[in-house]
Amino acid sequence: MPSHQSRPARTFLLLAVLGAALPSAIVVASGMGYVSIPLWTVIKVIAAGISGQESALEKFQELYLTVVFDVRLPRILTAAAVGSGLALSGVVFQGLLLNPLADPYTLGVSAGAAFGASLALLLNVTLFGQYTVAVFAFAGASLTLAAVIFLSSSAGGVSSNNLILSGVIVTAILSAGISFFKYLAQERVSVIVFWLLGSFASSTWTDAGLTWLLTAAGFAVFLYFGRDLNLLCLGGRTASSLGVDPFKVRLILLLTGSCLAAACVSVSGIIGFVGLLVPHMMRSITGPDHYRLLPASLLVGGILLLGADTVTRSLLPAEVPIGVLTALIGGPFFCVIFRKRQMAL
Repeated sequence: MPSHQSRPARTFLLLAVLGAALPSAIVVASGMGYVSIPLWTVIKVIAAGISGQESALEKFQELYLTVVFDVRLPRILTAAAVGSGLALSGVVFQGLLLNPLADPYTLGVSAGAAFGASLALLLNVTLFGQYTVAVFAFAGASLTLAAVIFLSSSAGGVSSNNLILSGVIVTAILSAGISFFKYLAQERVSVIVFWLLGSFASSTWTDAGLTWLLTAAGFAVFLYFGRDLNLLCLGGRTASSLGVDPFKVRLILLLTGSCLAAACVSVSGIIGFVGLLVPHMMRSITGPDHYRLLPASLLVGGILLLGADTVTRSLLPAEVPIGVLTALIGGPFFCVIFRKRQMAL
């Protein structure tokens, strides 16, 4: 009984620590880079920029204002938002599909985004200006999701196994299409490859604002259906007997999670392991209750991807694509976690 009563207190403490860690990480990352800025100066510059009192800054600090607000903060905030969004989608997919290896890309969302972006880059389309690639990536991911749901639907609704199998089939087809686009691109293939590897180098305030807005909206939807998601983890029949409409809830959460993942991928490119690794890490700490797991994963996902981007941006001799770094770190780390769990069983 004492341990049961102390769990909410531990969860509150964890969320409080993570809630303070994310903005702290943003401030620290803002001072790191080719131009190193002292921590207190970063705080002063951010406060002056937010309040509009740039005149209070000293002359040399005006340069810092430009570096922080025009160069670093858009990238930092976008990285944190994408990490949070991918982690949230991973939590929902693992819960809905009852598969611990599910992540935002299980249903082919990443392959669809990559296909759309590769098509835009191959044809050199500029219909939507600088956001053309992102729009095509989002459209590709959305159409892929529609195709996966259509393939997996049957008279009895949409089953988890059918969704996963359909996602694998569609991903294989789209991957072949992407390879064909690379072949046709010839000397321009480097542009496609660079996008596929993932990067926040060209992030803008618009990217940061839209990604955080969509992440917040997705988080609100997931929390609203938190009880239903908990019951669905017990099985469709159990959830139905307790007043949940499995088909309706599953469809809403699938669409929301996939759209959130698609929005993140359209901004950053393909970034793996965040949506797979973070839910595993947090589930072992918070337990399976999604009312605790969702906010914890949101915060840790943002911190994790922000940290990885800061490392590749300011600590490595040359900037490594963020998708490569997350795979290099996340892959072995996930193997260790998985092996420890297998030994404990």
